[in-house]
Amino acid sequence: MTDLAHLKFYATQPHACSYLPDEQATTLFLDPQKLIDLATYSKLSELGFRRSGDHLYRPHCRACSACIPARIPTAEFTPSSQQKRILKRNRDLQVTATLPATTDEIYQLYARYINARHSDGDMYPPSREQFTSFLVRKWPFSLFYEFRCEGKLLAVAVTDQMINGLSAVYTFYEPEESRRSLGRFAILWQIEEARRCNLEAVYLGYWIKNCRKMNYKTEYRPIEMLVNQRWIAVN
Repeated sequence: MTDLAHLKFYATQPHACSYLPDEQATTLFLDPQKLIDLATYSKLSELGFRRSGDHLYRPHCRACSACIPARIPTAEFTPSSQQKRILKRNRDLQVTATLPATTDEIYQLYARYINARHSDGDMYPPSREQFTSFLVRKWPFSLFYEFRCEGKLLAVAVTDQMINGLSAVYTFYEPEESRRSLGRFAILWQIEEARRCNLEAVYLGYWIKNCRKMNYKTEYRPIEMLVNQRWIAVN
């Protein structure tokens, strides 16, 4: 078993919550100077930690427990009728794994996505520096899965490969291709990839009941949520 007792964690000062208006949040994060191996990262993911750039973190709010870690158990997952249609609609896409990089093609796709879908968020306006610090880090287990149609880049799923599953860190895609439901397809593809690699789960980050942007996560059934440090299946 991985020993976590030697790790140092720090808590931020209360700050405005990114998901719930009028709420204050506190974040617990791992010492960013600590080099993390695959086993430690995998264990922390089981405890509800997520990665953003070089930081591993989880919510640590004293008066709120709205952020619930969620993951999809790959062996039990069965796509719905709508999800089957999404898979069929995207059969023409080719997927390639690459190392994270800030190429012009990838960054321009990211910028179009942020401008079209998240102009009200804290990642707007997009910049190369922000993109690089957020997604292009030299973690040995991080990949960009590039989704292309006849060579044209349509989506990128930033994914961390762990012992216990795949962590869906972030996905951005061509906003003009809304018919394809590329965000949902990227998750479905990662579920299939995790199953192919005999990995037990795809980690989706946090689900928040009162945050509309998080609703899509419960479309994947069954889903497991971390409650009182136990992963509980929700059908």
